[in-house]
Amino acid sequence: MATAPPYDPRLVPVHRVDTDLPRPHASNLEADALRARFAADHAWAPELRKELKFVEREPAHASVLIPLVQRDRLQVLLTLRPTHMNSHSGQIAFPGGKADPEDADAVATALREAQEEIGLPPRMAEVIGSMPIYTTGSAFIVTPVVALVNPDFVAVPNPDEVADVFEVPLDFLMNPANHRHHNVEWGGQQRTWLSMPYQEAGVERFIWGATAGMLRNFYRFVLD
Repeated sequence: MATAPPYDPRLVPVHRVDTDLPRPHASNLEADALRARFAADHAWAPELRKELKFVEREPAHASVLIPLVQRDRLQVLLTLRPTHMNSHSGQIAFPGGKADPEDADAVATALREAQEEIGLPPRMAEVIGSMPIYTTGSAFIVTPVVALVNPDFVAVPNPDEVADVFEVPLDFLMNPANHRHHNVEWGGQQRTWLSMPYQEAGVERFIWGATAGMLRNFYRFVLD
């Protein structure tokens, strides 16, 4: 039986902000540089791999797409999950979900889910690489797949799975001064996570948890 954490992550105090960490060079955040970095099998180490489990069920393999929209500055496309969802309801997430038996691999899962959730045709997404597996507290074993998205793409969200679609500049998310650390005691354990709140037209996009964790790994990937 799944038991979601009973706390509001927005209300948990921030105990550290990473203003002391370096920012990636701007050139590292360009499409050609990211293509080359993945192609060269760039040596790096992910910082976050596994969250403390908070459900009792069998683990499930899943994939997410990290869509980088090719505008003047690369933009990360994110979704807001509806509040009626069984898992991670009301949270900001990448398009993605559980692997189907028919999926050829993790990339196929990510592309299929992105098409189902936001109407992204595979022909408009150039997959350039994958990130290390990230295991969520809800027992999903997630492969993050990175793709460059044609700027002409117009999202068509599936209302059963997506409440909203929006973009956040990649350079904002890769700036560690925007990475906030939280911790709380729950279930007899000290739980920690990151948040990266982004203000858009007076609305706070509270990016946290697994989505922020995978973005933190991407930050480590793009550092020199």
